[in-house]
Amino acid sequence: MTAQNRRNKYFFGLGTVGRDMFYAFEANALLYFLSNILSMPLRIFAAVSLCLSVLRIVDALNDPITGLVVDNIRSPWGKFKPAILVGGVLSVIFYLVLFGNVGTGWGFVVIFAVAYVLWDISFGVNDIGYWTLLPALTTDQKLRENFGAFARICANVGMFAIMVGWQPITAAMGNTPRSWFLVAAAMSAAYLLFLLFPLLGVKENRAIRESEEKNTLRDMWHAITRNDQLMWTTLAMGLFMVGYCTTTGFATYYMQYLYGNIDMYPVLAAVVGVVQLVGLAVFPAFSKRFDRRQLYTGATAVVAAGYAVFLFAEHSLVLIAAAAVLMFAGEAFIQLLMLMFLADTIEYGQWKLGRRSESITFSIQPLVNKIGGALSTAFISLAVILSGIKTAGSDVAAESISDGGKLVVKLAMLVLPLLFIAAGYWIYRKKYRIDSEFYQRILSDLRGRGELGNEE
Repeated sequence: MTAQNRRNKYFFGLGTVGRDMFYAFEANALLYFLSNILSMPLRIFAAVSLCLSVLRIVDALNDPITGLVVDNIRSPWGKFKPAILVGGVLSVIFYLVLFGNVGTGWGFVVIFAVAYVLWDISFGVNDIGYWTLLPALTTDQKLRENFGAFARICANVGMFAIMVGWQPITAAMGNTPRSWFLVAAAMSAAYLLFLLFPLLGVKENRAIRESEEKNTLRDMWHAITRNDQLMWTTLAMGLFMVGYCTTTGFATYYMQYLYGNIDMYPVLAAVVGVVQLVGLAVFPAFSKRFDRRQLYTGATAVVAAGYAVFLFAEHSLVLIAAAAVLMFAGEAFIQLLMLMFLADTIEYGQWKLGRRSESITFSIQPLVNKIGGALSTAFISLAVILSGIKTAGSDVAAESISDGGKLVVKLAMLVLPLLFIAAGYWIYRKKYRIDSEFYQRILSDLRGRGELGNEE
């Protein structure tokens, strides 16, 4: 690995620490903030939850447009860094509105909906610009796995730092709307500070050549719909993310209402964080011995075993921890593999269609994350109501639920997500065909056409 590659690896990876702290607080705590901290009436909570689900799906359709805009950026700093900077600053402004105490009536629903759409769009600009840097750094599959594994490690450090910390920190600060806003402000500051690493330290691989022609809406449509491997990857990723987000989104409720002690949630989050970090750290060693199909198959089997254990772990912290170890070790592998599958479809699309379309291709990642988050929010919100956690007769969540309510939580948190994850794996096995041999042939053809330089 050259000195520049090492610099790119570390500076690109470190930038994800603050980004994932920022995003994880919204993804894992916003719904709890709305249901348990603001203590809004049931009808307002239902309206806000519906907004979250619908707006995430609607805004997800905007991500390819965002990718098109980023792909058309031409500046002395490249096309990715301006998107990272502008998207970062704007997303912080709207993020703080989401965690602001602006009431709990119908006016709040309108303010929340507008702020959420603008936050989602601006963070999408940052997210697409950021992750599109990865395939622009190298076309070597093993280097990509190395860079991606380190970036995911850093992302998980940030994500699980806030997942472990938000509950005890907000509780220690009084669990008031003001304390939550202060935590959101701290997440925003960390987000912007860590973005300085990629903005100032990462250098793109200039050997990769692309057309100077601007991409049009038609080019965007063709880049997505005519790239069959991108389409199948999108479907597999989407199914996995629905399952993953639904399970993680239920964690707080599970520890409070099924296990019976929400104070143990940080312990569960810490276990999950360590497991995912270890999984990502050992991934490069496993990738040297096994191909990607073998890794995906083994990871899916481990995840399924974890879900099976979780079904019987309600009152045992040891079993809960064991189930989490299995589930999230496997899911760490799957998340990184999905990122690599998506990155490789860029060269496939360039080979097949004659255009590289990096940001358009990587716009699929936030699109999938948003749709996964939207559907999981809908499942969680419905289960929260059906289980009795949120009732029409009370502005606050009940302290206990019936056995029937607990069964609803288990089915929605464990059985439904596993079905989605298994379906994603089935799609991959049946339809994805960019293995190592095919990918090397793609690179050889692209070099023969003068579209790729020779990397050192």
